[in-house]
Amino acid sequence: MPVPAVNLRPALAATHAAYEARLAELFTRQQFILGEQVRAFEQEFAAAMGASDSVGVGNGTDAIALCLRAAGVGGSNKDVITSALTAPFTGVGITAAGCRPRFADVDPRTLRMSAGDAQNRARKNTAAVVPVHLYGQPCDLPAFRRVAKTLRAELIQDACQAHGASYQGKPLTAYSSLVAYSFYPTKNLGCLGDGGAITTGSKRLARKLRELRDGGRRGGQVSFTFGINSRLDEMQACYLRAFLEKLAEWNADRAATARFYDESLRACPGVQLVERTSDSVCHLYVIRAKRRDRLRAFLSSKGIGTGVHYPVPLHLQPAFSACGQKRGDLPHAEKAAREIVSLPLWPYLPRISAEEVVTRVWEFYRA
Repeated sequence: MPVPAVNLRPALAATHAAYEARLAELFTRQQFILGEQVRAFEQEFAAAMGASDSVGVGNGTDAIALCLRAAGVGGSNKDVITSALTAPFTGVGITAAGCRPRFADVDPRTLRMSAGDAQNRARKNTAAVVPVHLYGQPCDLPAFRRVAKTLRAELIQDACQAHGASYQGKPLTAYSSLVAYSFYPTKNLGCLGDGGAITTGSKRLARKLRELRDGGRRGGQVSFTFGINSRLDEMQACYLRAFLEKLAEWNADRAATARFYDESLRACPGVQLVERTSDSVCHLYVIRAKRRDRLRAFLSSKGIGTGVHYPVPLHLQPAFSACGQKRGDLPHAEKAAREIVSLPLWPYLPRISAEEVVTRVWEFYRA
């Protein structure tokens, strides 16, 4: 039975009427940049995330860069500490803001960045700390807030995989003023192209972000500061507004599938589960697997798609060689990158398909 790693078709079918209606509104108004759909989505997304404001931008990478710039860190050429186990776009966003990424190791049980290691990696020129809510599970935000306070650094959250997540019952903006999101199509809340947003509890920062994303302008044709061109597209806002209505349902469905995988694979030889708390919105379901590459090849031969998030820690990628960190410096992230594999997980994944995945994983390790 074929089981793709990701399948967007069921979610699109469930929201078709809603996004078609908004697209019709868009074509009637014919304002395709920073119009009514983006304004409405920003309000709806802020409310859903428990923030006072959200600002739509072109993608998650720009969201991270603009957070750093709005916080006054951009262009400083100072260190920004983030996780070594994440997508390269976290590091790209830091670099694009005119800062230098410096990478910390992860907790081997959860694979989230270790707050203690982040503090140990800090130098005198550390200007910000960017914890990544990896695979949909928020980091220990009180711990990172203490680290940032000790370092006198800004705390900016990379929530590009954590749409709808809170921490200990509080919204993410309760712990820092700036939270970056990506709407890449496979995210818990994705659009049908590129898109991103920043949530904040500060009206001042929201105004600054809107200025920065629109070339430094304030609604007219004059640039008051050196901004960039990174505006959430009106058409993508039509899709996002429709999908946002389903986000809580989709997150609950992801969590149910993740629990099934947990129960079914906990005793499987060769499999180590990644620890997860109830705060997780289960963006990905990741296990640590012995003979990972052979397992993936076996599953592929049975029509089951998998992924690796992420195969090379950022400190070992050529683009970030200037960080000065080398192989062996971050042992937990390096070991995890050799073992992790993402199993199929998407809204409305049929239980029979999840059962097929489990059956084949057990078959591989029993053999």
